Amino acid sequence: MQKGWLSRISILAPYAWLAAFFLAPFLIVVKISLSQSAIAQPPYLPVFDPRAGWDGLRDFLGGLSPDSYASIAADPLYLWSYLKSLMIAGVSTALLLLIGYPVAYALARAPRRLQGVLVLLVVLPFWTSFLIRVYAWMNILQHDGLLNQALIALRLIDQPVSWLATDYAVYLGIVYSYFPFMVLPLYAALERLDPSLLEAAADLGCPPWRAFFTVTVPLSLPGIVAGALLCFIPITGEFVIPDLLGSSTTSMIGQTLWLEFFGNRDWPVASALAVVLLALLVTPIVMVRQREARQLEQA
Repeated sequence: MQKGWLSRISILAPYAWLAAFFLAPFLIVVKISLSQSAIAQPPYLPVFDPRAGWDGLRDFLGGLSPDSYASIAADPLYLWSYLKSLMIAGVSTALLLLIGYPVAYALARAPRRLQGVLVLLVVLPFWTSFLIRVYAWMNILQHDGLLNQALIALRLIDQPVSWLATDYAVYLGIVYSYFPFMVLPLYAALERLDPSLLEAAADLGCPPWRAFFTVTVPLSLPGIVAGALLCFIPITGEFVIPDLLGSSTTSMIGQTLWLEFFGNRDWPVASALAVVLLALLVTPIVMVRQREARQLEQA
């Protein structure tokens, strides 16, 4: 009997955690997104008062409206922020995959005694504060920073180049910051790869490059998908890197959210932006889950 209760608790605990720390806050954000901006505390109306009874509940529900979502659809600034965020996230994820896959492959093929040290070197930057690392890139990329000094010393450029406050700086900061999130899932997938499969492909006359694309890459696809999602989703809502390394032309949706919340104090529009962003990010996860479910059914 006791084991039955323990098993039920172990099953219900994750759902209770999600309900308390994800579903409940999300419903609060949805409610605020359906409210109206007001000069009050909190800065939106209506606010539900349980002491008002059923009449208060009726007035509360009658005061909700999708005006904030209509404002988002009517203003091209918000659409531009979404498109810019998705573009930067997509390009950054592709760059991380192109750079991270060879590194993860080298880690997986390194001698077993060295793999732990090499993985430690990949995650070592995480031991330093994220904000400090971004500020370090600001010093490196500034007009008289280390990058321009090195390029001038190597005679690759004649005068300093403006790296800071450009899209290049944003991409560089994002790729550097999210590099371990791509490498570690790829390494986990490649490290489990059976070397005998490649040997069998070679015995059948398959050249190494073809064996890589027909054996290694397909078998590492779960790591590719996991790394891409781990990078793409947080990059889309990134705020610190584009705010410190970018310019006004690289305004991402995270910066727009901050401006609406703390600058304009328009909580309903900011909440509506967050809800739409969540819907955009949940879509690829649902698609991946459905694809995995279909593969399991076929297997």
